[in-house]
Amino acid sequence: MGSHLEPKLVNELLDGHAEVKRNYYLGGLRLAEVEGGRFCEAAFRLLQQAAGLSITPLGKHLDTEKLILQLQNLSSQHRDSVRLHIPRALRLVYDIRNKRDAAHLADGIDPNMQDATLVVSVVDWILAEFIRLYHNVSADEAKKIVETIVARTAPIVQDFDGFLKILNPSLNAGDWCLVLLYQCGASGATFDQLSEWVRPDMRRNLKRTLDRLVHDKAFAHATGTTYRITLRGQKEIDARRLVELT
Repeated sequence: MGSHLEPKLVNELLDGHAEVKRNYYLGGLRLAEVEGGRFCEAAFRLLQQAAGLSITPLGKHLDTEKLILQLQNLSSQHRDSVRLHIPRALRLVYDIRNKRDAAHLADGIDPNMQDATLVVSVVDWILAEFIRLYHNVSADEAKKIVETIVARTAPIVQDFDGFLKILNPSLNAGDWCLVLLYQCGASGATFDQLSEWVRPDMRRNLKRTLDRLVHDKAFAHATGTTYRITLRGQKEIDARRLVELT
């Protein structure tokens, strides 16, 4: 994106996105932690550039209400994502942040988890949309790029010069491999790589463990000796919050 948009703002957008994901996976379900403020500030300024408007310097107050109206009133020559979709998505994040304590559910259910999950999903979508628009790729390709970016922020995996170390030693062999594949994203990992990264006591039955993930659970797919996580596997990771560092 840096070839089309201001590199400093692009870096701020990516850093803000990584911050949101990191806080979310670390268990920061309070919206004060997973709020996306830094991300939104950068995104609004990138929209100013995309629309040909004067860019408000970082650190200076940005009138988002005024900007949303300005973008909405742009001519149809501008992309709908710049005029309407991204600004409205950013407004949703802002509204949730600012009004999170304004109402409480009568049944006592804490809404923070639902709200934080929504914020994270919207932030992912906005980043994917910027990538789609300024990398000239399809929506599916943009999603894959975002998934790769997201995988690198999972705190349960630490990369030591290419060696992926799981920071939760209590995981069983299947979950261990699944988390590694989640971390590797669309690139996947070879059998030899997985064999190197798992605990020594998991290596003897590694082929059987991977076969279960591929054939019994459909959590992974094998192409030759390379394994990749499936959508079903990603959902399993998210549902059980296996990448969360506890």
